[in-house]
Amino acid sequence: MKLSFEIALKFLFGKKSKGIINVISTISIIGVSVGTIALLMVLSVFNGLHGLIGNLYGSFDSDIKVTLNEGKYFSTDSLNLDAINQLEEVTYIAPVIEDNALLKYKDRQVTGIIMGVDSNFVRVSKLDSIIYNGKFELKSKDGYGGIIGYVLADQLNVRTSFLTPLMIYVPDRNKKINLARPNEAFKSHYIHPKGVFLVKQMEYDSKYLIIDIDLARRLLKYSNSEVTSLSISLNPSYNISSAQRRIESILGSSFNVQNRQEQHASFYKMMRIEKIMAYLILCFILIIATFNLIGTMSMLIFDKKESITTLKSMGANQKLVTRIFLLEGWLISLIGVISGLVVGVVLILIQEYFGVIHFSGGGNFVVDAYPVKLEILDIFTTLATVTTIGFLATLYPVKVIVKRYFKGEA
Repeated sequence: MKLSFEIALKFLFGKKSKGIINVISTISIIGVSVGTIALLMVLSVFNGLHGLIGNLYGSFDSDIKVTLNEGKYFSTDSLNLDAINQLEEVTYIAPVIEDNALLKYKDRQVTGIIMGVDSNFVRVSKLDSIIYNGKFELKSKDGYGGIIGYVLADQLNVRTSFLTPLMIYVPDRNKKINLARPNEAFKSHYIHPKGVFLVKQMEYDSKYLIIDIDLARRLLKYSNSEVTSLSISLNPSYNISSAQRRIESILGSSFNVQNRQEQHASFYKMMRIEKIMAYLILCFILIIATFNLIGTMSMLIFDKKESITTLKSMGANQKLVTRIFLLEGWLISLIGVISGLVVGVVLILIQEYFGVIHFSGGGNFVVDAYPVKLEILDIFTTLATVTTIGFLATLYPVKVIVKRYFKGEA
């Protein structure tokens, strides 16, 4: 193997009979290098988008969310919350009540979701960090307050400085709707929004009104122990999956314990599928690009036709000669992929830390620069993919052409 490698290096970097062969080899290396850069960059962009959206969700969602598998609400008295609180991974548990409601402000009305939380909800989320206007205040001596999503506030034309209260209407679950007096089947209360939050995700910004949990219980007629979900924050130094399994073992099979990715399973599944599809498309492009290797290897073997005869006269068999040219083709791919990885890593790190490439058009984007994130796994995936494709691209032509020259057919 060592002999084959040394001869392959000599053939690749040695003097060629025709200068055009060096040009063709260089073009092949550049083609492999460009394909490597493109593959690594696309994978890094998907990583960046994944992380960006995850951070946006993380500003609103807790690390763990507990809901019933069947049913809408449950009583915390039936749970062993002390056992969960005693877990070293758990830092805080917050009760949440969530339901649909009709929101009315002056002559405007919009359906939304009221989310009842206590003042300590910021311990399980980063909600206080995304207040776009106003402050996080759910209750004061003047009455109930709340914070509303940016888009929902715009639809209702609500501002934190306005004195007119925002009315909340929810169906009375103990009454049937009387068509003659439908308003009697609803419970209502008013609040003065104290803040506007901005997650930069429509599913939150256009739907949610966050109010005090005591008001939510009064509107929905829940007892002090009844909730629709529990939000749990975890110590970042512990493994989330391990903590999730321990919480599941305490609560039992009746409850659904979800981490942040599972709370948005459809989105993350779509992102994974898109990343795989982009990877496969680029692999197909790489396969087309590596066809240059077929022509390159044909020219290199033709140039070394006399060397093949010399090796044959010295006792080299066809297998050895084939291995020499396979290694030469593999070296071309390896040089291309390594140079591509070096350039790609440098470009991605520059973009990741300095944000050189910005979104055009001057629109209001979530971030100014294209999000990217370099992951070690993607580097190894790209290395393995490109070298494998390059080796397979040279395998058939080398075997066929070497066999022909070795037997003296050309």
